[in-house]
Amino acid sequence: MRPFTYSRADGVEAAVRAGGGPGAAFVAGGTNLLDLMKADALRPAHLVDISRLPLDRIEETADGGLRLGALARNADTAYDPRVRSRYPMLSKAILAGASAQLRNMATNGGNLMQRTRCYYFYDRATPCNKREPGAGCSAIGGVNRIHAILGASDHCIAVHPSDLCVALAALAATVRVAGPQGERAIPFADVHRLPGDTPQVETTLREGELITAIDLPPQGFADHSTYLKVRDRASYAFALVSVAAALDIADGTVREARLALGGVAHKPWRDSEAEALLAGGPATPERFAAAARMVLRGAKGHQHNAFKIGLAERAIVRALAEAAGVEHP
Repeated sequence: MRPFTYSRADGVEAAVRAGGGPGAAFVAGGTNLLDLMKADALRPAHLVDISRLPLDRIEETADGGLRLGALARNADTAYDPRVRSRYPMLSKAILAGASAQLRNMATNGGNLMQRTRCYYFYDRATPCNKREPGAGCSAIGGVNRIHAILGASDHCIAVHPSDLCVALAALAATVRVAGPQGERAIPFADVHRLPGDTPQVETTLREGELITAIDLPPQGFADHSTYLKVRDRASYAFALVSVAAALDIADGTVREARLALGGVAHKPWRDSEAEALLAGGPATPERFAAAARMVLRGAKGHQHNAFKIGLAERAIVRALAEAAGVEHP
């Protein structure tokens, strides 16, 4: 780990001022940032400690939703009675991630900002366009079993590792940030970026901006939703494929559908066309399979991860069937 300076912010405005400096990075739980610093994958010159800011509450919103404080711990969020009863898919997604010890430290805002997962990003002995733009992507042609099958580019095939973010994408949450130009609200679908030719830029947050809260809409799909995570072992493993599935069903007909995938792209992957295909029809495995094929119509596998395409298709059908409460093949 390389030398760095440190300061503790006593307010949001102070944090924003300090976080806009050259080489500055915010630190709260530190469960991803410190790992990257130890591996020398990231080299911040200055750490701004935001862990004492009053952003750890979970509160009701005027429209009937919930506001999750950016510094609320993942565990506290997952076990909050309002989250468990009104947004069970979100609670299940959080509890599927990491270990209990990490969930006790990791924050909601930090979870959104964790870096995409790739062996080569962590290994400074190998070229990586995230660490050094233009150096090349070692995963393409390398060991790429965990890498992207959707939305990738010739510059990067890394995947976003979060479970929480997949559920937030399906719920169409809103992320609130404070920055040098003031406060703004970002639809969750617009927070993370696909790699394109600038894979080192992973979010749309501007320099110095700090996540302060995540707003959940009133519709939590409490009756018909699930989070399915397929991984190599039952605990403390990143998803090969994960699916957040949520349905609004009346008299056997799907009125609204939400579907988001993790472990398959540089950001949580949501397909509005597949959701539209499900809406207005019966909740049957046949329609679920058609939606799965639509989601994966542009999927591209590499030497070691082509199996993910079939795995994702089956996972989507299973998740939708579980959410609907129907039998599946």
